[in-house]
Amino acid sequence: MNHFLKQHLYVVYSVILLMYIANTFIGSEPIHYVIGILAIPMLLISFLGASKLFRILGSIFITVGTGMYIYSGLPLYQVPLYFTSTMPLLAFLTVLPWMNSIVRAGRFDRRINELMKANVSDLGKLYVRSSFTTYTLCSFINLSALSISQEVLLENMAKMKKKIKDSFISQTTLRAFAVALCWSPMEIMVAMTVDATGVSYLAYLPWLILCSFIVLMVDWLWGARRFKSVPYEAAVYHPQRTIEPGIIAWKITKLVIALTAFLLIVVTLGNAYNLNFILSVTLVILPFSFCWALVMNRMRSFLAIGWGTWKFRTNHMQNFVVLFLSLAFFSSSLNETPFLGMIQQPFLAASETPLVILLLIQGTYLLMSMIGVHPVATIGILAEVMQPLYSVINPMSVGMVLITGALATATVGAYGITVTMTSMNTVQNPYRITLRNMPFALLYGGVGTLIGYLLL
Repeated sequence: MNHFLKQHLYVVYSVILLMYIANTFIGSEPIHYVIGILAIPMLLISFLGASKLFRILGSIFITVGTGMYIYSGLPLYQVPLYFTSTMPLLAFLTVLPWMNSIVRAGRFDRRINELMKANVSDLGKLYVRSSFTTYTLCSFINLSALSISQEVLLENMAKMKKKIKDSFISQTTLRAFAVALCWSPMEIMVAMTVDATGVSYLAYLPWLILCSFIVLMVDWLWGARRFKSVPYEAAVYHPQRTIEPGIIAWKITKLVIALTAFLLIVVTLGNAYNLNFILSVTLVILPFSFCWALVMNRMRSFLAIGWGTWKFRTNHMQNFVVLFLSLAFFSSSLNETPFLGMIQQPFLAASETPLVILLLIQGTYLLMSMIGVHPVATIGILAEVMQPLYSVINPMSVGMVLITGALATATVGAYGITVTMTSMNTVQNPYRITLRNMPFALLYGGVGTLIGYLLL
């Protein structure tokens, strides 16, 4: 890819996505068609910079989608319109770095990470502490928190045996990451599920928090017991750093207050203008982040961190652009064919036994993650498949399993970004990480399925 273009992809993406958001309110068919036309070169340009896995996924979706499009006998001029359905997801991912940046600008991440740098006597206690730290940060800064937590642990566990260190880090950080995101409004799986099922985010929230709490407590009990016998001595001593519980507690409290305010604004805006959840979150993130920076008097730091982070993240969105645009074409074409009904048959056949449907969803996620299919692609297909069943099964039950099943794969998907990142940071085989975390993934999915079943 041309170096100049690669460095300015953020301009290309931003112009197209801003046009889409603006046209959501304007409602112009010609503008919508132009956006569809622009999506095609946007996909081609992104394809050049995408990773091999996403190129393969994108190629499969485009190839199969093209076959279904031709089979349906649709006119050629309508092709651009089949690339726009996932634009809200791309817009959402584009503004998300600004929320991460305000957390960094307020130095919330530094304060909370001090919890992991205090002296503890054994790895059992460190497991709970590092899990809590990762959980708290992941709730607000998503994937960035995973990298931060792993870096801190790698630094402080340098004296430990590699086998113990690898096992500890790949379990405590990935598991905390997976359960923290199941109730976060800034998690794309949650946003997609809310819009796909038509159930309010606030209706999901208490059940998602309950699921998160149950799984987290079980993991803490297991981790504390599993690593209790291993003594711990930090490789890096920080005599000048001491935990100040009051300050850290106040930082966490401020994060909770900010997130609560954010949720109230999102829900109010969505209800007032009848917007879907993803678009509501997208519209609120940027102005909310600026207002938060003003309140904290951290505007200069926020702009410095935010601008650089946003440019970098947006310039490296090729994987998601390829995935979402190709998925849009595939799912839109699938809806025009009888093949969707064929895929739905196993689920429809089990309509009298809803538990089987919920287990089928969980099994589909695990199977697809094992062969490298991103859970976003899986949920995109499952959302279409499940639509006819909402008349016989509570959509909230389905939504609970769609969310927990997707996020459980974050701990076991050998080709997924979280497992790959952990594998690179700790220099270990990704399949070993998958094997260690499979019992947890089954537990997580099982608790989500149980809650979904009780909500039927």
